[in-house]
Amino acid sequence: MTGFFNGTATAMITPFTRDGSVDYKSFGKMIDFQIENGTDVLVILGTTGEPATMTEEEKDEVMRFSVQKIAGRAKIVFGSGSNSTAHAVEASKKAEKLGADGLLVVTPYYNKCTQNGIYEYYKAISDAVNIPIICYNVPPRTGVNILPATMEKIASLKNIAGVKEACGNMEQICETARRIRGKCDLYSGDDNLNLPILAIGGAGLISVASNIIPKETKMLYDFMQAGDLKSANEIQDKMLPVIDAMFLEVNPIPAKAAAEMVGLGGGIPRPPLTELEPAHKEQMRKTLETFGLKLVK
Repeated sequence: MTGFFNGTATAMITPFTRDGSVDYKSFGKMIDFQIENGTDVLVILGTTGEPATMTEEEKDEVMRFSVQKIAGRAKIVFGSGSNSTAHAVEASKKAEKLGADGLLVVTPYYNKCTQNGIYEYYKAISDAVNIPIICYNVPPRTGVNILPATMEKIASLKNIAGVKEACGNMEQICETARRIRGKCDLYSGDDNLNLPILAIGGAGLISVASNIIPKETKMLYDFMQAGDLKSANEIQDKMLPVIDAMFLEVNPIPAKAAAEMVGLGGGIPRPPLTELEPAHKEQMRKTLETFGLKLVK
């Protein structure tokens, strides 16, 4: 299927307090900030949201809160992938029941299944739910890579809406785009590659940097849609230092620090993730100030 969404999506932070609980006041503020700045889709409980360190009860409550807070103002996509197919199926069914518009389903991780295993994983989830599914290919994290021929096969499933590509290999992404064109959509999952992925027909962006700069992320998309490559390059050039700063350490450590600095209340990462190192904090502050953002701390 195609057309689930065209535009920009933010891979949302889940803010935690120092006692380890979810900071719903800050989370609500982040949701409003995204919608006010033109973000089309909020991706919740994806990698950036740290679901791997959350209990099932916490994830359920985050989903319920999100549906109530967003209240139809933007599409909601919940992360429901797992290293266990059975768990991913149950998580996907629960997310659908709680009000998800769509699912972001990362490939199985750690187990390192075959390409056939990847296909069977997505088929099982597709058979279990009726809402759109975005596959998430991020081999640097998972150890598993959806190859273009496999993604072409997955695209034939009834409710596969697209693939979020973060493999980092533009040659592979181009081949995937060729094979799935007209069957499902391609989404950028790598902020550094937003512009080239849009240029080869990407339907949208699923961004980490847009936690901090959603307005500019949407501007890039709009410029590309208008065929204004000059302006698209200019805004991407301006954004790149911020994008790079978002990965000074493993995601979402820098994004949470940046959210604190701009007054959104990103909170702290959950162990085993740690807070941004002091030298990197100073680098982040300088980058955000140079971009033109007003810092509160």
